[in-house]
Amino acid sequence: MTDPIQWLLKSDEPWTRYRTLVDLLDRPEDDPEVRAARAEMLAHPQVQALIAEAATWPGRPLKRHNDASHPIYKFSTLADFGVRADDPGMGEIVGRVLAHQSPEGAFQTIVNVPKAFGGTGEDGWTWMLCDAPTLLYALLAMGLGDDPRVQRAVEHLASLVDENGWRCVAAPELGKFRGPGRKADPCPIVNVYALKALAQVPELLDSPATRTGVEMLLWHWEHQTERKIYMFGIGTTFRKLKYPFVWYDVLHVVDVLSRFPFVHADPRFREMVETITAQADEDGRYTAGSMYRAWKGWSFAGKKHPSPWLTFLVLRVMKRIGYEGGDWSLPSR
Repeated sequence: MTDPIQWLLKSDEPWTRYRTLVDLLDRPEDDPEVRAARAEMLAHPQVQALIAEAATWPGRPLKRHNDASHPIYKFSTLADFGVRADDPGMGEIVGRVLAHQSPEGAFQTIVNVPKAFGGTGEDGWTWMLCDAPTLLYALLAMGLGDDPRVQRAVEHLASLVDENGWRCVAAPELGKFRGPGRKADPCPIVNVYALKALAQVPELLDSPATRTGVEMLLWHWEHQTERKIYMFGIGTTFRKLKYPFVWYDVLHVVDVLSRFPFVHADPRFREMVETITAQADEDGRYTAGSMYRAWKGWSFAGKKHPSPWLTFLVLRVMKRIGYEGGDWSLPSR
């Protein structure tokens, strides 16, 4: 098998080269090669287009939370790549997100909840736990963890965890609105979003809130054949590799869980990782099994050829859980 790391370093995707150098090879940000890859990333036409699309924030009302074309996911993908709040073109976007914080602490989005679902049917600034944590994740990943507004949002999010994880919770002004399913059920995708945000806060990596959310996701995997939480089955669609990280699928869940060291030895987590590593080709590369049409033109949205970025994401999970030497197969338990 050829070394997938070398393949990533030769990729024509500067975001992949940049994150490979930093996350897989532990190069510092001031390393000349890292600086060059990062500068190339920021100047790349596809990244420039992402910044321009994120700059339309808040954009149209968010009506469904798996709308991969919405500016909220352009914003979070830039954060995934390593774009920072002080990079060219980002200041105005970040400022507009920070300007809309609820009295409770969550950052707001323009949402339209139909009357049939307990809303007003009108556009309005508000928050739900299926959008606010994504904004918080991006702000934290972009380097704004010391901002008091961001810290308040972190405290608010952590405070909302229930005994079985995060449930479908929304702003008080939305009244009786809540998502489908049983009222006492946790919401799987909300737990993914919340954990992704809180994983950016070192002191919360091993906290009661994050342990509860992690257990919710592992429990869901463990009981996948017995208990389907409304809208969130774990079947063949869930197991397909897919990016950007928008909805509830195996790579999104595993990427988030791998950020918590206490989960690495859990056999349920290892089973999830194995469903991913089983999809590698003979050279240890990974190809999308599903795609968002709004992202056509990116390697991770093509199902015919291995994607450098998807391959990087899997290898980063492997590194987090302790790969053995240069062997990128799953480490022994």
